[in-house]
Amino acid sequence: MEINYSNIKVIGFDADDTLWVNETYFREAELEFARLLSNYETPNKIDQELFKMEMKNLPLYGYGVKGFILSMVEMALELSNQNVAPSTLEAILNIGKDMLNKPVELLDGVEEVLKSFSENYRLILVTKGDLLDQERKLEKSGLTDYFHHIEVLSDKKEDNYSNLLNHLDIKPSEFLMIGNSLKSDILPLISIKAHAIHVPFHTTWQHELVSENESNNKDYKTINSLLELKPILN
Repeated sequence: MEINYSNIKVIGFDADDTLWVNETYFREAELEFARLLSNYETPNKIDQELFKMEMKNLPLYGYGVKGFILSMVEMALELSNQNVAPSTLEAILNIGKDMLNKPVELLDGVEEVLKSFSENYRLILVTKGDLLDQERKLEKSGLTDYFHHIEVLSDKKEDNYSNLLNHLDIKPSEFLMIGNSLKSDILPLISIKAHAIHVPFHTTWQHELVSENESNNKDYKTINSLLELKPILN
């Protein structure tokens, strides 16, 4: 079924893995963490246990690198039965610091698309994670001036989006969300009768995966690049 975007007045963009690279750095960090703890478990087991620890800690720490670092430290202590060397803990902390200091690598077509759409639409950035880290990445990106509003949410569920749209006086029928995560950027918007376009990234965090049943028969479009938005909306 063809989707009509003629009523769209406001476009929301996710940040991580939609505008710039993010998840790749987490995968690299997990590999390094598994190497540091290789005396205690297999890489696959370490990866599984770290994910469980992240899920346990998510309500406490929220999303982002800092919570990830704390989960790695706790996992190292648990796997080693509290015997992990201080030098290993220091190395884990340095993994996190390295992640926080990564340059911002924009994905293909990002600035071209934002510049084009900012002339005809009101653009907002809607992301989740650690406020300081997201502000830092946005400043490094050089994209701040394209957005009328920037919102860092604690989570991206239906209520979070509804509250944001109400606060900004945006009708769901006039709002389009662009993002890489079906769970966070697409399905919640469809549920509140807004619009969404999925732009998959080549790697997705396990927590953001959804089943085929959850995404079947949902009224959204999938494209391969942000550049494909231009003929859809112009």
